[in-house]
Amino acid sequence: MELMDFLGYLGALVIGIVLGLIGGGGSILTVPVLVYLLAVNPITATAYSLFVVGTSSLVGAVNFMKKKLVDFRTAIVFSIPAFIAVYSTRKFLVPAIPEHIFTLWDFEVTRSIGIMLFFAIIMVVASISMIRDNGKNKKQGSKVEYNYPLIVIEGIVVGMLTGIVGAGGGFLIIPALVLLAKLPMKKAVATSLLIIAIKSLIGFIGDVQNLDIDWNFLLIFSGLSILGIFIGGYLNKFIDGEKLKKSFGWFVLVMGIYIIWKELS
Repeated sequence: MELMDFLGYLGALVIGIVLGLIGGGGSILTVPVLVYLLAVNPITATAYSLFVVGTSSLVGAVNFMKKKLVDFRTAIVFSIPAFIAVYSTRKFLVPAIPEHIFTLWDFEVTRSIGIMLFFAIIMVVASISMIRDNGKNKKQGSKVEYNYPLIVIEGIVVGMLTGIVGAGGGFLIIPALVLLAKLPMKKAVATSLLIIAIKSLIGFIGDVQNLDIDWNFLLIFSGLSILGIFIGGYLNKFIDGEKLKKSFGWFVLVMGIYIIWKELS
């Protein structure tokens, strides 16, 4: 096994560990690991990421279901517009993106470069969300309420973003559940994992019809990520998750800026 392959599979384990430690964020690393360490095409990488994120989130969601922390009604209200959007995006929008998007001076923006630049921008936004999280959203909601129109709109937006970049979008879903459905923070995290699992796996179905999937590689990568979740869950007992979340946010910010620089150079 070559060094880059080893680092790529190690990255799969790290993705799971981060998910297990802080309940989200790890999926934002999946596409960079696949593209830069394992030399997977960016379009295929976003598809593989949906499967990895979906299966990993499902494992986490099942664990929270046992603790009765998942609000199924909220998950359904949010998931229906989200999975319609993510499936449609993967099935129709992503394949429709032209190979050559535009040329600026002597720089040609191809579909692969465009996807990675957009992904890097999402990484920067996600990192700022993690860094600036000061605990204000951790107040326990009193009664679960539903702002249906906003939840539906948020579901569509998150679904489209998930479809384009292949990340779970937990940094968008959790605040939406806290603010729009008035869920307590622990329930919002648990419910977001179920939403991420549903929309990511349904989005991946849209790719199965368009791409040749290397199932052997994908299952090994996903298995390592799931193993990482259990390791992260164990380490969570000894590490302050909030401090780690901010540190990880700075790491994601640096990664996002690096990807922008790499693609533009």
